[in-house]
Amino acid sequence: MKTMTEIVVPQLAESLVSATIDKWLKQPGDWVDIYEPVCEIITDKVNAELPSTVAGKLVQILVGKGETVPVGTPICIIEVEGSAAPSGDAPAQSQSAGAAAATPEAESVSEDAPMRNRFSPAVQQLAAEHAIRLTDVPGTGLGGRITRKDVLAYVALGAVKASNTSGGNAAVPAPHRVDAAAQVRSSGLHLTETPRFPKIEVEGATGAGRGDNFIDVTPIRNTIARNMKQSVTEIPHAWTMIEVDVTNLVLLRNKLKDDFMKREGINLTYLAFLLKAVVNAIKDVPIMNSMWAVDKIIVKRDINIALAVGTEDSVLTPVIKNADHKNVAGLAKEIEELARKTREGKLTLSDMQGGTFTVNNTGSFGSILSYPIINYPQAAILTFESIVKRPVVINDMIAVRSMANLCLSLDHRILDGVICGRFLQRVKDNLESFNLESKLY
Repeated sequence: MKTMTEIVVPQLAESLVSATIDKWLKQPGDWVDIYEPVCEIITDKVNAELPSTVAGKLVQILVGKGETVPVGTPICIIEVEGSAAPSGDAPAQSQSAGAAAATPEAESVSEDAPMRNRFSPAVQQLAAEHAIRLTDVPGTGLGGRITRKDVLAYVALGAVKASNTSGGNAAVPAPHRVDAAAQVRSSGLHLTETPRFPKIEVEGATGAGRGDNFIDVTPIRNTIARNMKQSVTEIPHAWTMIEVDVTNLVLLRNKLKDDFMKREGINLTYLAFLLKAVVNAIKDVPIMNSMWAVDKIIVKRDINIALAVGTEDSVLTPVIKNADHKNVAGLAKEIEELARKTREGKLTLSDMQGGTFTVNNTGSFGSILSYPIINYPQAAILTFESIVKRPVVINDMIAVRSMANLCLSLDHRILDGVICGRFLQRVKDNLESFNLESKLY
């Protein structure tokens, strides 16, 4: 017996109301495994692959490339064999991409695990990356739900079994390494890479052989435009700048970067030290970690640092959660991971949510002074400019020092010049306190 199952656009986030089909990864007649991506979708938050909830043959595509449809809209039909058809009281066509299809293994799960077959997008993506079936993974979450930790534990268990089976000679994937000659800017662009630019479609050619250039506005670009307009319209911006002597920091990084590359396989950037300095300053001046709520000012308990990461066609702000719990090495790893996921288009909605203070490393592009727009609805944003050698007067003598500017934009409804001046001074002190004895771990 065969069943026709519709794959629909899932509700990936509360604010998500529609999505655009960017590319179909499968075509009619292709076989699709459960959790295998069938297409790529573009939302106003991130781009994501849409996994199939069932295993079967793709028989019809309902929504073409480039079309935007509301959440819950069927986008394709998959023909499922009777043994692999979804079970339960709900009709097959109501199955969304956020819920998993039941299989014979899943049917054996006891009724005291009502959440067993409800998988989050993050869990589905992780399972797809490691090519495992979620029905085989024991769930330890509420109601038997499978968590990311469960998936990672299952993957680790499989690696151990493979090693034991082969007598300990199983090939183990080497840790991610980065060629020192292709170091990565904190902006997410390779130093050895020519930056790509948005594709331009030429239309409306005139008799003279010239015409206007048109660039389609993507959902992400539309969201950037809306948020920037909202920020400058609603938030009364002010800005201030301070100069920092980072000579000792330059010496420290030069001393540690080679060993750090050998040990961790990633580049040790100045941004990691800056984030540590900013986080410690926020601890001392917690009002910087706040938001405007009309009749209240909400001071956030968690310090979640959003990083402005540039790609060829947009600027995204992935978030380092609980940045105050991480040392410099931990922050460096988070920066590298988020930059990599941004370059590869693998950011999730979770990566983009919860930011309380934004930092932008504009110095990676050679900027020495900038006026950033606040990442709405946060209270402030800080830019770290280029490190430049300058003549500086120290004790009435001129010395050549490595100097950098820190530029802060602030919401003047919440913050004033005095408090922001103290905050910047604290960041400055923290950066200048690094020396050759400072530790990364």
